[in-house]
Amino acid sequence: MDAAVGGAPPRPASGIRVRVPLVESVSCYCRVDGGLKTVVSARKFVPGAKLCMQPDIKPNKRKSRSSRKERCRTQAPILPGLPDDLAINCLMRVPRLEHPNLRLVCKRWNRLLSGNYYYSLRKKLGMAEEWVFVFKRDRDRKISWHAFDPVHQVWKSLPPVPPEYSEAVGFGCAVLSGCYLYLFGGKDPVRGSMRRVVFYNARINKWLRAPDMLEKRHCFGSCVINNRLYVAGGECEGIQRTLRSAEFYDPNRNRWSKISEMSTGMVPFIGVVYDGKWFLKGHDSHRQVVSEVYMPTSNVWSMTADEVVTGLRNPSISFNGRLFSADCRDGCKLRVYDRDTRSWTRFIDSRRHLGSSRAFEAAALVSLNGKICIIRNNMSITLVDVSNTPTVIEINSAHMWDIFARKGQHRSFIANLWLTISGRHFKTHIIHCQVLQV
Repeated sequence: MDAAVGGAPPRPASGIRVRVPLVESVSCYCRVDGGLKTVVSARKFVPGAKLCMQPDIKPNKRKSRSSRKERCRTQAPILPGLPDDLAINCLMRVPRLEHPNLRLVCKRWNRLLSGNYYYSLRKKLGMAEEWVFVFKRDRDRKISWHAFDPVHQVWKSLPPVPPEYSEAVGFGCAVLSGCYLYLFGGKDPVRGSMRRVVFYNARINKWLRAPDMLEKRHCFGSCVINNRLYVAGGECEGIQRTLRSAEFYDPNRNRWSKISEMSTGMVPFIGVVYDGKWFLKGHDSHRQVVSEVYMPTSNVWSMTADEVVTGLRNPSISFNGRLFSADCRDGCKLRVYDRDTRSWTRFIDSRRHLGSSRAFEAAALVSLNGKICIIRNNMSITLVDVSNTPTVIEINSAHMWDIFARKGQHRSFIANLWLTISGRHFKTHIIHCQVLQV
């Protein structure tokens, strides 16, 4: 009686075992006695992983909105003296060039700038910036890549490409959702043909893994239609023929799926998406030039001799519903496809011929801030406004690249001499160019 009055709980009758209620482990906030130093001792004290020492805890209890509001009140504001929505509005106007510095201010700023909300809001309000990302093969046959900010006209260093792509050849490159840059397939000197897929997230400045392709391939064709990544043809090490298979990747479902095979195996050397169709031109197994067109709506491949493909040259681009192609080696002349006459015509000639050397060769045509961007192997960039009266805008990117490259060059004279003797010393050239919204 005295024990009961003193507050001690009554003991259960002998032979009767009281079992504490089961709850989810994530909902249990019990603290095992601090004197129990080992896991074995703790299990003796708490017989089961899901046995709770406090029966009054409700299983799977969700946190109320009030607790979230209290947490928001207790944490420090993004900018002292300003509401968070107004502070985010201010941070959105900071140029992308300064975002790495903003992430260093505090953990909350880092989480904000790494999340989807911040960048989706920048894109919605028209504040997203477009940067040019260039992949090039250096003198030592290594793959390097850099980003160019056209507003401030500066080149920026980026995290190194994944090791399997440091010396790969014949791999694809594409952009999905505006800010995710994918590398896929290709041939590694050690691993051979690959199915591997990786992507760079421009929001967090990191490389991540994606599901592998269904089939190994290199030197294939690729394109993006309706934010889906399509690949077709190419070669596979160990198979003495060109591939006919094709597949596509849907980022919303995060999986690869097969599509109908091509009419004939092909190693494409040029391709373009125009009028909702994917045009490919390449060599078959007999080294003969063949052309095919794929219609995603009907999932059908067919051979074609359309003037769109026969007159197509590298590099080319589908821009604002029109098809443009380079008409000279350095890209100073552009042609456009006339849908009415079904023929190619001269569009513009800047009359600023740079020469026929490989350094001045136009490597890619991309869309940048509503203009066609011509990128050459010497890292020079020319913008062409094709709106009403075609105009040419030269960007001093080649000079800025020389300054940027000199800062990063630390190879000694002996290292350069050894590369020359071994036959590995050749000029750099661009292999892929893409534009990301950041």
